[in-house]
Amino acid sequence: MKQIITTIALALVLSSCNTSKKEKNPLKTEDMETKTELTNKEKAAALLVSLETGDKTPVGYINPEKYIQHNLAVADGLEGFGAVLQHAPEGGFKAKIVRSFQDGNYAFTHTIYDFFGPKVGFDIFRFEDGKIVEHWDNLSAIMPNNPSNHSQTDGTTEIKDLDKTDANKSLVTDFINTVLVKGEFDKLGSYFNGDQYIQHNAMIGDGVSGLGKALEDMAKNGITMVYDKNHIVLGEGNFVLAVSEGKFAGKHTSFYDLFRIEDGKIAEHWDVIEAILDESEWKNTNGKFNF
Repeated sequence: MKQIITTIALALVLSSCNTSKKEKNPLKTEDMETKTELTNKEKAAALLVSLETGDKTPVGYINPEKYIQHNLAVADGLEGFGAVLQHAPEGGFKAKIVRSFQDGNYAFTHTIYDFFGPKVGFDIFRFEDGKIVEHWDNLSAIMPNNPSNHSQTDGTTEIKDLDKTDANKSLVTDFINTVLVKGEFDKLGSYFNGDQYIQHNAMIGDGVSGLGKALEDMAKNGITMVYDKNHIVLGEGNFVLAVSEGKFAGKHTSFYDLFRIEDGKIAEHWDVIEAILDESEWKNTNGKFNF
């Protein structure tokens, strides 16, 4: 009975969120419902978009008896999800899905938010029997375009090479562990096609040369970026997302790196870097990772 009441309450909260539809979004639920059954990545996208539209249907995609939350600023379960909605700012939240993917029981999205301020984020959802049972994310403020005039989200969105998903995931796993975790930067060039590398990190320019310059500049300023452990690698076709843990500027940090692979080489990169809250501030005990 408690879960039924919670679900009804969530639906009422969602219906009171901002329902403005200033522009047509191809991922809106009313468009999806013309299909017999949504894919998991469509369900994940619909849930995020409902933060803006107020559509009540996507709440039903969450398992009301099991929703494990890894955003450490949000309490566990549907109650935690509902509490966030109840504190929506005037005008509501905004959510624009830029990219969405699916890998087995996982769906993951790349999204532009107005979520207590303009943000860019990655969300990961785990499904069981067609219901969302677990959620992870990484969020950061939207920054000005980088030295090569790329934003944090622009670039291609086309998913292709589905038959190469496993090979592309293996390539990224090897790159993360060899170069970023072990620090074998002498092997960096083997993962790229020369200097052809499109970069969307707000502080770094295009090319492997741009990456090298950024790392050199950080070192000169005493800023360190350390990858200690890769937790999971997810992919669909030519896109691969790696979730890693480490330190940035001395702070315990979560790294979400999205790569586009072309002809067996890393061709493009987006990321979201988020400092992990001190444990005293956690609103759940599930940890930031624990995949």
